[in-house]
Amino acid sequence: MGLQALGEIMTHVRPVEIFHLGPVPIYSTVVNTWIIMVLLLAGIFLATRKIRFIPRGIQHVLEMLLELFYGLLEETMGKEGRRYLPLVATLFILILSLNLSWFIPGMKPPTMDLSTTASFAVTTIILVQLIGIRKLGLLGYIRHFFQPVPYLFLMNIVEELVKPVSLSLRLFGNMFAEEMVVTILFLMLPFLLPTPIMLLGVLMGIIQAFVFTLLTVSYIANFIHGH
Repeated sequence: MGLQALGEIMTHVRPVEIFHLGPVPIYSTVVNTWIIMVLLLAGIFLATRKIRFIPRGIQHVLEMLLELFYGLLEETMGKEGRRYLPLVATLFILILSLNLSWFIPGMKPPTMDLSTTASFAVTTIILVQLIGIRKLGLLGYIRHFFQPVPYLFLMNIVEELVKPVSLSLRLFGNMFAEEMVVTILFLMLPFLLPTPIMLLGVLMGIIQAFVFTLLTVSYIANFIHGH
């Protein structure tokens, strides 16, 4: 594959500058993220404006999804875990929507941009720390890092600092690699080979959203139940 072909591939997957807000350039990643959020809000409004006692259609799908996360939270944290459903479910739905946004013609999934996945990871870990402080109190939160034995304090601190790096790189790496493969195959064989890879991409998008959410649940549970 020549440099020209490689350059063509990169134009398909890298974010592009859309406009400037004063001196600040606004890239397609930001614009696409806002588009997905608006579509999500509209979809949620339409799906929930007529709630039925016996669910059907999209309401049934949403309730199944909530039951899945209710079960996951109860299994890891007991009944107390249910209070974290809004955070966990929102993370999954938003990340999944961003992962699968390449179904919209001309749109590059924002999770292919490291700045997006890093933002998700840093925000999530900050929220986890705030949950830990609220649950344990400030002294209990500090004491948590000396568990199970005091000499592991520095290692526990490093572990917390590494978590956002691990979360962001895992999501970014998988989504970027999947989109690169689909783009390369589409350029080589436009109508045949990419189809099964795209189906695999849907599965990968679901898995990566679930893995990110599952790790968030485990980080919260770590503060709830300790090491």
